[in-house]
Amino acid sequence: MTETMATVQRKAGDQPMEAVHESEREWEMLRFPGQWSKMLFHPRSDRPTEPNAGLVRYEPGAHHPLHRHDFAQVWYILEGTFTIGGRSYAPGTMIHHADPHYEEDLRTETGGVMLFVQYQGPSTGGRPIYDARFNVAARLKLSEERLDV
Repeated sequence: MTETMATVQRKAGDQPMEAVHESEREWEMLRFPGQWSKMLFHPRSDRPTEPNAGLVRYEPGAHHPLHRHDFAQVWYILEGTFTIGGRSYAPGTMIHHADPHYEEDLRTETGGVMLFVQYQGPSTGGRPIYDARFNVAARLKLSEERLDV
């Protein structure tokens, strides 16, 4: 029996695959205490719908408060144990936040690493934010942070 494969043609405007190795990026300070990010892809003025996609590293004791977003996101725990909204999650756990959503308070005593993918909300159209979130020069006090976007 001979199997045949369907032929797929590239269309005008189709984009090629992009690949980035994590070693090509530096760790950047994230806005919440004890958190560092290495976004391999992120929105830019010439590509505003590109997702925030990369790694977030948490120091032992890192945390963030309850806050909300209009975009959607997926997290995958690679290392460490996290308490999110009072429940414990370990490596191998995938978490999905539909849009719009709120993120429960998060805390880790072990520290750890998560893969993050934040993307434009299918129902809200809300876009992930990179500047002043994943690449801050100095952290604000939590009381000064906007937690509603």
